[in-house]
Formats: sequence, C-alpha cells, structure tokens
Amino acid sequence: MTTKIAIVPARGGSKRIPRKNIKNFCGKPMIAWSIEAALQSECFDQVIVSTDDVEIAEVARHYGATVPFMRPAELSDDHTGTIPVIQHAIEWFNAQGQPVEHACCLYATAPFVSPEDIRRGFGTLKDAGCDYAFSVTSYAFPIQRAIRLNAEGRVEMFNPEHFNTRSQDLEEAWHDAGQFYWGQADAWLQGRMIFSPGSMPVALSRHRVQDIDTPEDWVRAEWLFKAMQAETQ
Repeated sequence: MTTKIAIVPARGGSKRIPRKNIKNFCGKPMIAWSIEAALQSECFDQVIVSTDDVEIAEVARHYGATVPFMRPAELSDDHTGTIPVIQHAIEWFNAQGQPVEHACCLYATAPFVSPEDIRRGFGTLKDAGCDYAFSVTSYAFPIQRAIRLNAEGRVEMFNPEHFNTRSQDLEEAWHDAGQFYWGQADAWLQGRMIFSPGSMPVALSRHRVQDIDTPEDWVRAEWLFKAMQAETQ
C-alpha cells in the first residue's frame, strides 16, 4: 500500500528573521498554519515536519504533525535546496516499508495556504499526469518593462525594446507563489526540475501570496492576513 505525505521543511537556522518557523504570527507559531491547512485538506496519510531543531519538532507535534526523524546536519545548512530535503524524507519512508507515491512539499512560512488549494493541487497532479503541480501567481506589473540601476545609479530598462509597447500587448508572466509543491515520488527522487514543462500551475490570487523573508515582509503579511480574517468573520 502506497503512502501520500506532506513534508514541511523547517530547519532551525533562519538568519534574516531568527526562529522564523516558530515565531508568533497572528496568534500561532508560523509553522502551525501550514500544518493545520495540510491536516484540514484530508489529502495525506501523514503530515510530517523535516527539521534539525528540537524546539521546532516539539511545536510541530503540538499542532498535529509527526516528526519521524531529525534531519541530518548535511541537509540543514544555508545552501541545501528543497529537493534534497524532500528526497531524504521519501527515502526514509521507503526504507520503513511505507512506499511513497505522492509527496507534497509545504513551506513552513506559508500562512496563506488553504486546504482547498492543497486539494486543488492534488487534483491537478492526478488529472494532468504531470511530475509536479505547484502554486503560482501573476506579476502585478509587466516584467518586460522592468528597470534596473546601473553602476552609476542611473536607470536602465532590462528590455528597452518594450518601452513603447502597451502593457496589454505584453505576455503575462507568472512566478512561484512559495506555498506548496505536489509531486510524484519518482519525480522528487530523480531530481526532476520543478520549473519545467513537466509541471502544471495552480493559480492563486495575488493578494493571497506574500514572501516572508525580511522583517518588512513579516509586517506586511500580518496586515494582509488580519484583513483577510476580518472579511470572513
């Protein structure tokens, strides 16, 4: 019998926002929002947290996740990507006689993730027969008209040929929403690229997407989260 798991990567060494994964966000440790959304989706046989940190493990268990192993140090530094962490978790389950068929990487700092979108992601993965299905959202401004500052601090366009192109005539661009990544177990294990034609998008509204990498991001995310909660009350 195969297993379907959610894997929440949550190492303890956040630099820009110390202890980010368990810092209080709108009344709960940040990681709790992701764990609860995964459990409420009812998509998984197990919701696990992959961490190297004892305190994070305790918080994760308190909110209903399991921590079946502690992540090894070689997968817990600043340079380890997501795919090796997911590969390690899948290999651990396979070695326990619990073969994984589908695995969903769910980031610990994704308080806007919803059970409905997690279910929608799994439906997309199954229906399309793709390697991955992950959350995306559109850019609010045409990327073809982006500007940069040169060495003299002056402005240059990345694509000056589009200076006079109307915005509505430019192709819409999308980016990773940083919430969840459903994948076939063999796609994870073989290290197939996520951002590739082998993947399908799960589109989210822009107002439900917020990277949380800096203290400024954190403040903005709390404002947005509280506003969204107020609308539903």
